[in-house]
Amino acid sequence: MEFFRIIKVKTQDKTIQDELTIKNLELISSDIFVIGDQNKTEANVGGVWGEFTLTRTSIRGGLRFALVECPNALTWTITTGILPEPDVIVIHLTINRQKQMESFIEEIEEFLDDQSICLQKYFKENKSI
Repeated sequence: MEFFRIIKVKTQDKTIQDELTIKNLELISSDIFVIGDQNKTEANVGGVWGEFTLTRTSIRGGLRFALVECPNALTWTITTGILPEPDVIVIHLTINRQKQMESFIEEIEEFLDDQSICLQKYFKENKSI
């Protein structure tokens, strides 16, 4: 399954890559938080779904995050500068299931809504161009 959020804020992919770090995870979401070891590319995090290793990878247009041990292979990207809408931030989340319990889908939707709010606030106040 896949889910999207569009944030109507113009920024640059380099800004996303430089600013959205594991060290300042609260800029991305208030639903996940570091609970243990961390470095520039991964951390032990906690949240509504339990404890996981979160990885952070630079990709074309921004970043990819993944919950390594998640049984649904939950992964999301935060990107900008890519057609057909290069002047927005796109959050794209996927899981490796075609169907899922409605309660889990609702949790994913809430997770994405939270990220949208956090990112919109941060980029509008600090890093939009």
